[in-house]
Amino acid sequence: MRVIAGNNRGLNLIAPEGMDTRPTTDRIKETLFNMIAFDLPDAYFLDLFSGSGQMGIEALSRGALEAVFVEKDKNAYSCIDKNLAKAKLEDKSTVYKTDFTAALSSLNNHPVFDIVFMDPPYNKLIEKQVLEQLKSKSYISDDTIIIVEASLETSFDYVEELGYKITKEKIYKTNKHIFLKKA
Repeated sequence: MRVIAGNNRGLNLIAPEGMDTRPTTDRIKETLFNMIAFDLPDAYFLDLFSGSGQMGIEALSRGALEAVFVEKDKNAYSCIDKNLAKAKLEDKSTVYKTDFTAALSSLNNHPVFDIVFMDPPYNKLIEKQVLEQLKSKSYISDDTIIIVEASLETSFDYVEELGYKITKEKIYKTNKHIFLKKA
């Protein structure tokens, strides 16, 4: 697992041991970041269920102004801290070492996020819980791009009733990315 492009291109990152996290493959990460490349410069990036922190670090490497990481697993957030130190990006980062509900409440005074990326545990409808909470937050605007990494089986048929619209969908062999905005 490495940083694909930008100021930290080629930097190897560490991942948490065990099966509790599924790091996004370099190939899928590269495809995703090529799709949002023009949205990244000077962006505020929220990385929910951060795992190793590789997605937020990639965003920072490609010009994001700030990345906020949210991870409750002790081994995972330890990796985030180490990876941020290795990349020398601590000054552009905030790490919330708590669950997503507490973190989302703590962010109430944060500027509007340009991009929210989440990679929650698959097939548990956690992304629906996050979207329910995000819809009323002042740091989510009509222009905020929300990207959900999910299993191929995950249905998003509920998003319209929550006040979102799917703007893009990218299907891979093993999973997919759903792009959402407020409707």
